[in-house]
Amino acid sequence: MTATYTLGSQERIKSQKAIDALFAGGKSQSLSAFPLRLVYLETSCLPSEPQAQVMVSVSKRYFKRAVKRNRIKRQIREAYRLNKAVLTKPLAHQPERAVLLAFLWQTDRLMPTAEVETHMKTLLHRLAERL
Repeated sequence: MTATYTLGSQERIKSQKAIDALFAGGKSQSLSAFPLRLVYLETSCLPSEPQAQVMVSVSKRYFKRAVKRNRIKRQIREAYRLNKAVLTKPLAHQPERAVLLAFLWQTDRLMPTAEVETHMKTLLHRLAERL
């Protein structure tokens, strides 16, 4: 099985119910690799659904201009897209298990894409160990 470097619309969290469940605080857990914070929730899934669904959030509190917020979101999505195999390989052995992921930006500084990718790899490796 080869790794696919795509991030399709099915792999994104769009449901308000899923977002509410993710941030309700009950069963969700979080990891941090500053400036990224990962909030995740383990769920069950159907065979037709992707095992990992993602959302990205950058607060208006840190960046008033949408251009900068969009740049950071683009960097985070790209870093996830290139490194999601770290997470999907362990999940492939458990087809009934799924995870909802939310990546949150925690600083008011812009960072180079390579640095964002390094922090993303750290988070995904730590999450893969926990799962």
